[in-house]
Amino acid sequence: MPARPIGSAPHRFDATRKTDVNLVDLMPVRRGHFRYESGYHGEIWLDLDRLFLNPVLIAPLARDLASRLAPSAIEAVVGPLVGGALLAQIIAVELGVQFAYTEPRPPSSNDTLYPVVYRLPATVAPLMNGKRVAIVDDVINAGSAVRGTYHALVEAGAKPAIVGALLVLGDAVQPFLKSSGMTLEQLAALPNPLWASANCPLCAQGIPLDDGSP
Repeated sequence: MPARPIGSAPHRFDATRKTDVNLVDLMPVRRGHFRYESGYHGEIWLDLDRLFLNPVLIAPLARDLASRLAPSAIEAVVGPLVGGALLAQIIAVELGVQFAYTEPRPPSSNDTLYPVVYRLPATVAPLMNGKRVAIVDDVINAGSAVRGTYHALVEAGAKPAIVGALLVLGDAVQPFLKSSGMTLEQLAALPNPLWASANCPLCAQGIPLDDGSP
């Protein structure tokens, strides 16, 4: 997938480089009945632990995504732990901007949607004040980590402007992006219907939940 022109990005950034890596090959897809961090149920599970096993393969994907984020004139790239933060750091280096991460806190309840809260490190949060920020995650499904990171940045006085992802599953995150005024850049997409537990057809069929373990 060819990269877009990068405007005023640093000279070391070469937008003519191509991405020849098959993204899905780096994180095999499993089908079943899964409960995601957001609380929604769905049929797809990705082995994200393998995604960053070979950084040489991730590098061209990160460069491609960075080239799409560059025209937004961001001052920092922030990603949720773990995969989003690893990707965000690579992109921050490519763009020559600041990097930060958010970390999830244990949910107080698993009976609601989006129960996980994300926080910036206490010593880093003040440094995001006033910064125009890109939120980056490796894979976005319902967008729990993106939502949490967005709220942490707004609380710190940052200005989240754009979201980037290697892969987006379905379109459940779109209403949140629209309401928050952020645009989305992605390298690939897969359909993935989501259901709240109360109306999950897989639950209705008595298919047990899989926790995603090998």
